[in-house]
Amino acid sequence: MDETTTPEPSNPRSAKRLAAEIAWQVFAAQTATPLHIFRIAGIYGPGRNPLEALRAGTARRFDKPGQIFSRIHVDDLAAVLAASIAKPSPGAIYNVCDDEPASQTDVIAYGAEILGLPPLPLEAFATAEPTLSEMAKSFYRDSKRVRNDKMKRELGVALAYPTYREGLNALK
Repeated sequence: MDETTTPEPSNPRSAKRLAAEIAWQVFAAQTATPLHIFRIAGIYGPGRNPLEALRAGTARRFDKPGQIFSRIHVDDLAAVLAASIAKPSPGAIYNVCDDEPASQTDVIAYGAEILGLPPLPLEAFATAEPTLSEMAKSFYRDSKRVRNDKMKRELGVALAYPTYREGLNALK
């Protein structure tokens, strides 16, 4: 999905985000206020990443075929915002994510590999779901393959961490 794809929220949290986006667009139009919209993928970085969960023994891998999502390293997010400030385009909407949507299962497995830990077993999602927080449940109910071409093209951003692999390696 890219910025021209009509948003179709699949859960209440996503619906609230879209409602906020629309409200900001209305406000900007009524007040002639420049507005940029950033649709930000799952943010990770120092202190907030799968390696921390693996080290703490709280990471889990769920068997949920087809479930993927996009993510962005906090340093790349900051670079995108700085690029937008340097090259404003009022009204622009940008997907802010890395180049490779992936399953959490793959990300956790890679994290274990680079930490020299044995791979975590796969848990059946249906069995594990009742033990998850509402936030985690909503995360795993979604699956989105998001494109970042516009962000890179219009803002000239070259990601320091184009995939979770580079990002996790920098965090180990």
